[in-house]
Amino acid sequence: MTSSIYNIAVTTIQGEDKQLNEYAGKVLLIVNVASYCGYTPQYGGLEKLNQKYRQAGLRILGFPCNDFGAQEPGSIEEIMLFCDRNYGVTFEMFDKVHAKGAQQHPLYAQLTSAVEPKGDVAWNFEKFLVNKQGKVVARFKSNISPESPELIAAIETELGK
Repeated sequence: MTSSIYNIAVTTIQGEDKQLNEYAGKVLLIVNVASYCGYTPQYGGLEKLNQKYRQAGLRILGFPCNDFGAQEPGSIEEIMLFCDRNYGVTFEMFDKVHAKGAQQHPLYAQLTSAVEPKGDVAWNFEKFLVNKQGKVVARFKSNISPESPELIAAIETELGK
């Protein structure tokens, strides 16, 4: 039995503290993102998911991360400009985090121990699906695109509950 992520605080891209319990009743897709990765075009698919399912209660939370191949070296301002210019990102973005290692953010400590396969995030654009009660219910590796039928089916299942 995994505990809820709602007791965890994060920092918004604007530098404000935010408790994840503010998302109670929403389905979350949490993604560690990077601007210079082979998977970076997934930003476009994530934004499409955001546009399609936001009204139904999906929230996509992007966490820039420089842990993998130093593929997110920029400042928060540079990251936001990149996302806006290249992908028109309107889903919520947060301050940079460490998804693994000694400085792993508490959110990622909980995400990576909540569902199988347990263990460190392997690369950029790994996705964690969180239900309306704040429980991690699924994990999708980087190569599972936002348009993937299995990801969309999991999102729709959680939205329907």
